[in-house]
Amino acid sequence: MADRNIYRASTTAPVNIAVIKYWGKRNSTLNLPTNSSLSITLSQADLKTHTTAACSPTFSAPDTLLLNCAPQSLSTPRSTACLKALRALRADQEAHDPSLPTLSKWPLRLVSTNNFPTAAGLASSAAGFAALVRAIADLYALPQSPTELSIIARQGSGSACRSLLGGYVAWDAGTKEDGSDSKAREVAPVEHWPEMRALILVVSAEKKGVSSTAGMQATVATSTLFKVRAESVVPARMKEMEKAIQERDFEGFARVTMRESNGFHATCLDTEPPIFYLNDVSRAAIRAVEILNERAGEVVAAYTFDAGPNAVIYFLEKFRTFVLSRFRAILGDKQGWGKLTMSYTTSKEVLEGFEGVEETLRRGISRVIETSVGDGPFSVQMHLVDETGEPVE
Repeated sequence: MADRNIYRASTTAPVNIAVIKYWGKRNSTLNLPTNSSLSITLSQADLKTHTTAACSPTFSAPDTLLLNCAPQSLSTPRSTACLKALRALRADQEAHDPSLPTLSKWPLRLVSTNNFPTAAGLASSAAGFAALVRAIADLYALPQSPTELSIIARQGSGSACRSLLGGYVAWDAGTKEDGSDSKAREVAPVEHWPEMRALILVVSAEKKGVSSTAGMQATVATSTLFKVRAESVVPARMKEMEKAIQERDFEGFARVTMRESNGFHATCLDTEPPIFYLNDVSRAAIRAVEILNERAGEVVAAYTFDAGPNAVIYFLEKFRTFVLSRFRAILGDKQGWGKLTMSYTTSKEVLEGFEGVEETLRRGISRVIETSVGDGPFSVQMHLVDETGEPVE
C-alpha cells in the first residue's frame, strides 16, 4: 500500500547578536566570510523563529514556505543550496537503508513565524535559516551535529550558522575553497557566563534601506578601511574577545564590543556611497551608555549595533538594576517592560546627565526587549502544519 502519511518536525531557533561582526565575503555563492566573527545567542523566551517542516507523497510540487502567513520564494540560490544539501544527506541514508520512507523525494511544506520584526536589524534571517535547517534535519532524522549543520545554514544566511549553537559562539572564517572549515564553534556554553543580559532598544521595525548582502558587496568593492579591518583588526579582536569571555571579564568584553561596533560602522561610512545604518536615535543610545558608565564609575554596559539602527546593550545581572532603572525612567511608557518587576522613578537624580539624550530616545524608541544569553535550537511538538498538511491558523 502506498505511503500517504504526512511527516512533520518543528523547531525553534534563536537570534544571535554579534560582538565581533561578520561583514564581507570571499565567496558569495558559498557565503564564505572574509573574517571570523563571534556572537551571543539570545534567549528564545524573548526572541525566536518557530518553523515546521512537513513532507508527504501527497503534497504537490514545488516546495513552499509561509513566513508570518506570507508566501516566500524557495527558488533563491541560498534557499536552494540549503534544501539541496539537506536532501542529499537524507538521500544517502535512504540509499543505505531501503526500509526508510523516501522523504528526500517528496515536496516540502515549510511554515515559519517570528516573534520579532523581520529584516529590521534583529538578525531575523539568522534565526530563520537556522530554524529551517534544524527543522528539516529533524524531519529527515539526520545524525549531523549542530556544527556540521552550521555549514549548511551558512549557505542560507552567514550569521545563521551561529544560531545553531547556544551561549557564546564563533564563526571561524576558514581557508578552504569549498567552505568545509567555515563553520560555527562553541566558545563557551550558557552555563559558563549565565549572568550576561541584553537590552534591545528597537529604533525601527521597518525593513532597512540597504540590505546586509548589498552593503557587504559595496564595502568590499569600495572601502579603503575594509582590507585592514579584515586582515588585522578583526583577528586581534577575536583573540581579545575570546579571552574576555573565558575569563568572564566584563570590562574587557565591553570595551572590545564597543570598539568593534564603532569600527564596523566606520567601514560602512567609508563605503561608496556611504551606508548609514545608524541614526540620531542610535547615537543618543551610544551617548546614554557612555553616561551610564560615567555615572557608575566603571564599565557597566556596552553597546553594539548590527546592520540597522537598533541598539543592543549588554550588561551583567549585578548591574541590572542600575542600568535598567535609568532606561526605564526614560522609556517607561514603551512596550516591552512587561516582565520587569522592579520599581522605577523619574527623579532628577536618576536622570542626571541624560538631559541631552532623554528626549531623542523617548521620541525615537518604539519598544524595548530585555533578554539574556540563551541556548541553541529546541525541537518542539507544537506544529505549524496540521495533520492534513495545511498551515495552522
